Amino acid sequence: MRLDGIRIGFAVTGSFCTFAQAFSQAEYLTSLGAQLIPIVSEHAATISTRFGKAEEHLRRLEQICGRPAILHIEDAEPLGPKDLTDVMAVVPCTSNTAAKLALSITDGVVPMAVKSHLRGGKPVVLALASNDALAGTLKNIGLLANSRHYYFVPLRQDNAFAKPNSLVADFSRTAETIQNALDGRQFQPVIQIP
Repeated sequence: MRLDGIRIGFAVTGSFCTFAQAFSQAEYLTSLGAQLIPIVSEHAATISTRFGKAEEHLRRLEQICGRPAILHIEDAEPLGPKDLTDVMAVVPCTSNTAAKLALSITDGVVPMAVKSHLRGGKPVVLALASNDALAGTLKNIGLLANSRHYYFVPLRQDNAFAKPNSLVADFSRTAETIQNALDGRQFQPVIQIP
């Protein structure tokens, strides 16, 4: 598989425990020839957690992508009008971000980047990571699954007994999902059985 010259808006939201997997996928996508434009949510850019310091995460992503991250709404808005992306990938995508996308709320840099990108009718790939996916968030997943241009990285329960409502993307399938989305197809199967 090659993604030579494909311009990917690589948006990161605050599922801090999945950052290592997300950044590995950013590295893999660049190794396939993709050009990544990093976009980082306000929380992901400023909150340090037991999974690492915010400034270290931001620096690492910018290093992988080879350019500064988009951190503000006003900097994300031109992505669509200037035709800067071929596909937008939200890796990871939190429940909060999924809800905003499902309801067209653009009060943050990542929802604005997605909205701007969608102006061109181009694909958006979501790598969901949510402890609430099979509860309150499920309705938003349903809305997005039935909306044009949205594609999901395959999902699985990460710990069905301790966290029965949790779903997390199989991040290793991000590139394949992007490639299929560029062709207008959902990578299958969407729901993985362990």
